[in-house]
Amino acid sequence: MGLITEVLLLPFAPVRGTGWVIGQVLREAERIYYDPATVRAELAQLEEQLEAGEISEEEFDRREDELLDRLERTP
Repeated sequence: MGLITEVLLLPFAPVRGTGWVIGQVLREAERIYYDPATVRAELAQLEEQLEAGEISEEEFDRREDELLDRLERTP
């Protein structure tokens, strides 16, 4: 960008900076959400809940399918 454009857009710098920060936070959250280690840990915890009788077989199946779908979508 040219110098004049930068000077004219200077009042919007806080907005552009905030947008960049939000983008970085979103990327990190997605990285953690789809991380195979995180998904495997959640699967193990889900199995423990089933064995302890804290959730039903149907609830286990539903949540397991969601976690496996998430694991397949790993970027």
